[in-house]
Amino acid sequence: MEHYTKIDMATWPRREHYRYYSQTLKVEFNMTAPVNVKNLLGFCRANGYRFYPAAIYCVTRTLGRIENFRMFRNADGELCVWDRVVPNYTIFHADDCTFSDCWTDFSDDFGTFYRAVTADMQTFGGNHGIKAKPGQPSNFYCVSCTPWVSFTGCGSRVTGSSEPAFFPIIVMGRYEESGGAVKMPVALSIAHAVADGYHAALFFRYLQEEMDALAASGAGL
Repeated sequence: MEHYTKIDMATWPRREHYRYYSQTLKVEFNMTAPVNVKNLLGFCRANGYRFYPAAIYCVTRTLGRIENFRMFRNADGELCVWDRVVPNYTIFHADDCTFSDCWTDFSDDFGTFYRAVTADMQTFGGNHGIKAKPGQPSNFYCVSCTPWVSFTGCGSRVTGSSEPAFFPIIVMGRYEESGGAVKMPVALSIAHAVADGYHAALFFRYLQEEMDALAASGAGL
């Protein structure tokens, strides 16, 4: 069962920003930055791990450290924070060049999560259509990878009568060697109502820390 905490609007420092960007100016912003994945790649290659699941683990750990990226409105319209979020990731189908969404429950233990996510990829990876695995929980965020291009910017926008997404949308691109490092572009999209540039900067800093920490951990299955 998903657990969450309600934000106390009487004491929350961002209450005016939240109201302005959720009522007056409904803005969603995007930020792209390079992340050095050299250590994580070395860790995966040395241990026979797939890079995409390992990267998803690090992104999910990062979001767990920043409550602004775990926010949502409940049925009563109250702003709340999930205790944790689970990744809703894309699986590419080479036969028809489409993709499907899949999700996996998250564990902070790398081995536990890696076994679960790779099992889900194997079980549901052949299912075409927008949703490969049923039962997507409410406390999800979106993460995907476009390994065909190393982009310098990437944006997502909710159009029409819909609201900007309070859940994060993360897109990773193709990594390339640069000056002894291996840089991978990572794009973050989020509603301005719940996060600012400061929180986006924290995301990229923590993501680098999580990738380097996993690489240094020597974690096994």
